[in-house]
Amino acid sequence: MKTQLELAREGVITPQMKQVALVEGREEQSIMGLVAKGEIVIPVHPGRPDQKVVGIGTGLRTKVNASIGTSSDIRDIDLEKEKAGVAEAEKADTLMELSTGGDLDRIRQEVLAATRLPVGNVPLYQAFSEATRKYHNPNKLDPEYLFELIERQLADGISFMAIHCGINRFSIERLRKQGYRYGGLVSKGGTFMVSWMEYNNCENPLYEQFDRVCGLMKKYDAVLSLGNGIRAGAIHDSHDRAQMAEMIINCELAELGRDMGCQMMVEGPGHVPLDEIEGNIMLEKRMSGNAPYYVLGPLPMDSGAGYDHITAAIGAANAARYGADLICYITPAEHLALPDVNDVREGVRATRLAARIGDIARDPSMREQEKRVAIARRDTNWEAQMELLMFPDQAGKIRGGRVPENNKTCTMCGDFCAMERGISLFKDDIRGDKQSPAAG
Repeated sequence: MKTQLELAREGVITPQMKQVALVEGREEQSIMGLVAKGEIVIPVHPGRPDQKVVGIGTGLRTKVNASIGTSSDIRDIDLEKEKAGVAEAEKADTLMELSTGGDLDRIRQEVLAATRLPVGNVPLYQAFSEATRKYHNPNKLDPEYLFELIERQLADGISFMAIHCGINRFSIERLRKQGYRYGGLVSKGGTFMVSWMEYNNCENPLYEQFDRVCGLMKKYDAVLSLGNGIRAGAIHDSHDRAQMAEMIINCELAELGRDMGCQMMVEGPGHVPLDEIEGNIMLEKRMSGNAPYYVLGPLPMDSGAGYDHITAAIGAANAARYGADLICYITPAEHLALPDVNDVREGVRATRLAARIGDIARDPSMREQEKRVAIARRDTNWEAQMELLMFPDQAGKIRGGRVPENNKTCTMCGDFCAMERGISLFKDDIRGDKQSPAAG
């Protein structure tokens, strides 16, 4: 079986490329060309023909990922399936299943059955969880079992995988010589892999046998997302030598993977001050040959716990503006607890808002709907406004709970509504040659 990348290089426009072109309003030939260059990836899976088709990369709308999964404390499969359903209903583009507690094979299979979204995961989570249960020591993980597990997860229907290939002896040495980390190591998969390498005095098998990893991904045409295992977990660690060493290696591996015909993404931080986000994305794009960039947040401050979905949305809007392609949401529970259903809903909504803000800044053609909202608001056309909003249910709930005496206004201004009075003052000038959404 050939991958989307290999087919694009042969000049074949696949059904998935056609669907991406249709949804994004792009020419099919253009989509094929960018897939061929590795600037767009399409997570697919031959065993999930009804899976939603999503394009991620250059010139496309910024996509939003929602992450779910059990922990060692909370192992409720039905809750995870409900969270998957909420993420899809709230229009997340992809889903990551990141369970570490309970029957991990069953959880993955049931989540896959519960959603049409492309589903990704981090295979190191299950590998080290099961090594801990079996040996009471995750450092006794057998590398051969890790490769067997990757294939088993792919066979179940996983469409993209975050695999920590960029952690190697060189990047660990940078961390050791650096001599400090304010935020420590915050990636579960990355921390376990560093620990395994130190305990066994061995190179990372995922780096050492990178061609084998790519071969497995190609077999299922899954996207290999190069995990950011040494990402900064504090803004004071942003762009330190350890993080940059891994980023350079991941960008090199992205090029090697594409040469092998594998669809590739690069993952990024993490905690990044607002003024460094643009530079971070520029570096990834320049060093990777414009490989799609998948970022976590990013969070531009460390002290926002409880509202980190807002903190991250600020970072994500900037990331989308400067060229990030896939944003992993952050929920209000970040740094505090396992997200519940409402946390998932709020996380997706905040990140979708951020992605749209960034896209509007990057692509002026996306501002047309904002103009339609403004006209409806100007005309106090509440029905048209609700139809155009991203979250009409929430807006309607707020308005419906505080009903004004005059239905043309709201309870904020009441009889002193600037919109209602202002439109009458310049009626001919403002409305003379323009149609409101109600008239259109």
